Amino acid sequence: MISAPSSLSIWARNISPSPTLAVDAKAKALQAAGEDVCSFAAGEPDFDTPEHIKDASIAALKAGKTKYSPTPGIEPLRQAIVERYAAEYGLKAVPAQVIVSPGGKFNCYLGILATCSPGDEVIIPAPFWVSYPEMVKLSGATPKFVLCDDRAGFKLTPTQLAAAITPKTKLLILNSPSNPTGAVYTRAELAALVDVAVKHNLYILSDEMYEHLVYDGAQPTCIATLSPEAEARSIIIAGFSKTYAMTGWRIGTTLAPLPIAKAITELQSQMTSNVTTFTQYGALAALKEKEKTKAALVPMLAAFDRRRKNLHAELNKIPGVSCLLAQGAFYLFPNISSFGLKDVDFCSRLLDTEKVAAVPGSAFGAEGYLRLSYATSDEIIAKGVTRLARFCASLRK
Repeated sequence: MISAPSSLSIWARNISPSPTLAVDAKAKALQAAGEDVCSFAAGEPDFDTPEHIKDASIAALKAGKTKYSPTPGIEPLRQAIVERYAAEYGLKAVPAQVIVSPGGKFNCYLGILATCSPGDEVIIPAPFWVSYPEMVKLSGATPKFVLCDDRAGFKLTPTQLAAAITPKTKLLILNSPSNPTGAVYTRAELAALVDVAVKHNLYILSDEMYEHLVYDGAQPTCIATLSPEAEARSIIIAGFSKTYAMTGWRIGTTLAPLPIAKAITELQSQMTSNVTTFTQYGALAALKEKEKTKAALVPMLAAFDRRRKNLHAELNKIPGVSCLLAQGAFYLFPNISSFGLKDVDFCSRLLDTEKVAAVPGSAFGAEGYLRLSYATSDEIIAKGVTRLARFCASLRK
């Protein structure tokens, strides 16, 4: 037998697997084995991609759009993205500032790689999306967490941000609407954070993937529109996965100042080249065929809103559970700390005994919470919350 090298790289040894995907995989394995599992783990819409988007991609495939495209995306799609930002936010940009990548996750990673080096620090408010810290570590930089719990509405304050900054701080990561909490920063709240970031000459990676999934009159804010200084240092991440139920298509977008956009394009050219060419025409249809897109998305958003309210009301009926009403995305983040059980143990026992899959808050940097996705059917929500209530009652005996 040929012997192998004795150890893996520091990157491979230090990376942590995605806990959200791990819980979802375990739930699906139980379902495949015939178990009646109520899963609140998945971070994707339970709706299908609208037909006109699929049709456009199929037509492109049949028309031979199967060759390499430019690394940052086909020109019509990048132009349509620029037009979207102008129409929705009044942001003036050019296609050269846009990079289309294989999923928003990769867009985030490239934005970090383009701005951060070993020795730099990156401020990440917690609760955070599970991949941010791992991406920062893969760049050689160091993640620095600031806890923003339910008492603060899961939002970072300017005072907290200023206190976390050191001479090594290079980047601030913000996510609104938030995964995992559904919190939505107001324009004024973001402007106050930007003022601190500008004062300390920080880049801002603003993950706006859930920007169109907002409720109760909440309004998304494109952080680059807050001031010329904000625009000069903001890396805006968005995409098609959540809004258009296109998670498996893997199409994310970055809009950044030209020097950063150029750097991201060059990094992508050496790592993946372009997004699958014919799928970009589906994304283009999502933006250009606006009436068809709106007709498909209105009922999806209405369903999410109904589920959000129902799940929130039922959770707060359970003794020992408290939950804020999220204004965005499709998650609730209830506090289960009163049960005196580690959230990892809580979730493990919940899945084993009641066949309910939830992701522990500690996976997102916040011990004592659960992330529950309501991107699932009304039936599963009703059945799952009944089982959760029964489980919680058993803990209080």
